[in-house]
Amino acid sequence: MTQEISQADLPTIRLMPKANARAIRHGSPWVFDNELVTDRRTKALAAGTIARLEDAERKFLGTVAVNPNSRIFARMLERDESVVINRAWLVAKLKMALDHRTRLFDKPFYRLVHAEADGLPGVVIDRFGDVAVIQPNAAWAEAMIEDIAAALAVATDVKAIVKNGTGRSRSLEGLPEETVVLKGEITGPIPVLMNGATYMADILGGQKTGLFYDQRPNHAFVQGLVKDQKVLDVFSHVGGFALAALAGGAKSAISVDSSQPALDLAELGAKAMKAGTTFATRKGDAFDTMAALETERRKFGVVVCDPPAFAPSKPALEKGLRAYERVARMSSVLVEEGGYLVLCSCSHAADLDAFRTACIRGIGRAGRTAQLIYTGFAGADHPLMPQLAESGYLKALVFRML
Repeated sequence: MTQEISQADLPTIRLMPKANARAIRHGSPWVFDNELVTDRRTKALAAGTIARLEDAERKFLGTVAVNPNSRIFARMLERDESVVINRAWLVAKLKMALDHRTRLFDKPFYRLVHAEADGLPGVVIDRFGDVAVIQPNAAWAEAMIEDIAAALAVATDVKAIVKNGTGRSRSLEGLPEETVVLKGEITGPIPVLMNGATYMADILGGQKTGLFYDQRPNHAFVQGLVKDQKVLDVFSHVGGFALAALAGGAKSAISVDSSQPALDLAELGAKAMKAGTTFATRKGDAFDTMAALETERRKFGVVVCDPPAFAPSKPALEKGLRAYERVARMSSVLVEEGGYLVLCSCSHAADLDAFRTACIRGIGRAGRTAQLIYTGFAGADHPLMPQLAESGYLKALVFRML
């Protein structure tokens, strides 16, 4: 267990006089390196160190986790000066998060912790029944991973816990990539029932934690459009919208993805649903496959494109928006008249207005007209922190093609 340190023993970091202390007091969870007095002592703090944050007048603002190797130098952990950051604190945070999820879902398959929005900055925890996967995407969480796992075992009844230390966020924190089983054992893909569909989550070898829970409400909306329709799901991962569509009464569904292991899991899910005869896969580049389908003169009642983040950061925004426009243009021509086009973005750098504009431009360039009938976001197990736009990353737009 990590040694407990009292407030009096914590190192202190201080805002520069021109820094916006008011934003911190009003809930902003991050302090950037150019907002702090970064002397030799401050720069020498080990990544993951817990510290006191003070304003320029030496007034306490909060207990923070610091990483001198990151642009986000400090992440807010606790605003109550009397509270100590320890295992008991972690248990309390996890129980608060768990209470919300158990109100939402009757079975334990959900995102249990959504980082800053659940008061655990940089920490993502997805639950798959008796298994939980922790993504410690900040240096403090990496340093306290044993405490987080132990607290998770106390707060829930999970029997296996996996640390998934992969992804872009960890590289920005200067953390290595590794996936480790911290508790129990994983014997294979885990079946997850969601919106009547069965998904197979590869906890150890899949993308991120093995399955994306964030699209659950958007899957449910699209299910209302697919009865007796042919459905095309591009960037499908392990079945995504395609399996949800089959559960909603679609005539057939095709999953397109560049990953054969992901498509294999999608096929396992379809067979578990007894929908194998109406489900097909096409492995390949999404853009090449859409071009081929146009050449084949294929049309679908519903087409879904749920690509990876084309604009993961502000420097990538312009290029990312062009990619979203291209997706909209190429997918538009595959939709039957009166059919539906579903376009999604998980890029937090591309806000809703920018993403919607790119989609509309792409549809127009394809020579199609459309009605926007639905705008969706992540489910309620992915809460939005109002002071942090990045926590509201997912957008889903549904157009009816005229």
